[in-house]
Amino acid sequence: MSRLRPARWQQYADAYGRRLGDAGRERAQLLAWLAAPHPASAVLTPLPGPDQEGAHRLCLVAGGWHLSWRIPPGDLALFAHVPFRAESAAAHPVPDLHDQGALIRRHVRLLAMEGVVQPGLAGTAGESPPTPPGGP
Repeated sequence: MSRLRPARWQQYADAYGRRLGDAGRERAQLLAWLAAPHPASAVLTPLPGPDQEGAHRLCLVAGGWHLSWRIPPGDLALFAHVPFRAESAAAHPVPDLHDQGALIRRHVRLLAMEGVVQPGLAGTAGESPPTPPGGP
């Protein structure tokens, strides 16, 4: 086996690690953004257990459903706008990940339908709905 092969595989592994880190950071940024319009329900709680090492859980209610995500310690600074509660994370219901994904998809569909129906109800007959910023 040539000496270049292990080096090439290491480059692939390093690139994968960078992309995974970028995706994790973007996930945290999107969750921080999602928490911003939910100030009445968004809360950070510490995760119990020695294996959690400073991780917290973001809990919020959207569309009447309890949702939550694990937030690693390195991303907590993005959540400065979210209140912290020292109570156990067990005080907030945690949906099954599969169920949570289904809840989110359902909520997105409802919001999308609302966006389609509302402009039609607000406009008069024969008018086209407003175009998004930047044109059609």
